[in-house]
Amino acid sequence: MKLLYHLSRFLFGITFIFSGFVKGIDPWGSAYKFNDYFQAMGLGWLSWAGFALGVILAFTEFAIGVAILFHIRVKFFAWLGLLFMVFFTGLTFWIAIANPVTDCGCFGDALVISNWETFYKNLVLIALVLVIFKYRKTGKPLTNPKISVGFGAIFVLVYVIATIYSYNHLPIFDFRPYKVGTNIPEGMSYPEDATQDEYKNIFLYKNKNTGKVKEFTEENYPWQDTANWEYYDSESTLVKKGYEPPIHDFTFQTREGEDVVDFFIHDENYVFVLVSHDLNKASTKNMDKVNKLANWANESGYTFVGLTASLFEDSDIFLDANGADFEFFNCDEITLKTIIRSNPGLIVIRNGIIEGKWHYNDIPNTDEFSEEFK
Repeated sequence: MKLLYHLSRFLFGITFIFSGFVKGIDPWGSAYKFNDYFQAMGLGWLSWAGFALGVILAFTEFAIGVAILFHIRVKFFAWLGLLFMVFFTGLTFWIAIANPVTDCGCFGDALVISNWETFYKNLVLIALVLVIFKYRKTGKPLTNPKISVGFGAIFVLVYVIATIYSYNHLPIFDFRPYKVGTNIPEGMSYPEDATQDEYKNIFLYKNKNTGKVKEFTEENYPWQDTANWEYYDSESTLVKKGYEPPIHDFTFQTREGEDVVDFFIHDENYVFVLVSHDLNKASTKNMDKVNKLANWANESGYTFVGLTASLFEDSDIFLDANGADFEFFNCDEITLKTIIRSNPGLIVIRNGIIEGKWHYNDIPNTDEFSEEFK
């Protein structure tokens, strides 16, 4: 039983540390996921709490993992881990059945698994924590308690520093499809053998004699029996999701509704894109640097544009208020939040490849850009 106890402790602790860390270094990603849940549950009014809850959840998970792994106050953290797993196992069971969101976000963007896979993973974790809970009073640490506390403190310190840095800049690890070095056209492409979406089609026909509407499938709908039946309506339900490229819904829509994304992702020169999912909430603290960089880019023969989900009227107001001289295009809000965890943030594309990404706190000046990409 001693081996089972320590094996359970190791597996449970490592899993919680990994899960808490990848969410902790992407606090905005956690906030967006909470807001997805709130919207799905009809609790949109709680969106204001998404960021705080995301930070608290990630830290709690990481702390439980550290305490269990290094055998620090196991009696207390075994209780906390058990309560944590009972709640989230129940929640993920409901999510797997109701499917309000397609990705639970339990491992952030580092490891995306389905809702049912998440539930099965939690069943394993709850079994592990039950073993830890059972032997919480008799289990002995493998090392000196002072050494364990020291290592635990180092882990927590590194976590806190990494989280604060990622909040003020960008996540120290980028697991999303738009990380630096990504080839956007390749990420948008479909392989030749890509699976297609599968739908179940239901056809509704009205009986001309009785006036009753009846459901039919593709195999038996009476399209030829026009004497007795007339088409009434149809319903289509997605049965199996086909292949979806890692980069999708990436557009540069003009005011006229035309998507000119190809013009930018196939440009052989540098294309600077200021990304803001919501201009009304965008930070303007470094707009002077943005404007100088935009002017320099245009003078150097490069392209500088903006990409937002806000209305064009809002982009006009933003440009006028900040004395900016470049054009905004439209893109899906979720896509923009995925591209960069900063509002606004800057990305640079060349030949369809993302060459650089910057938080608004780190907007480079012309000398820094020239030095980095000389």
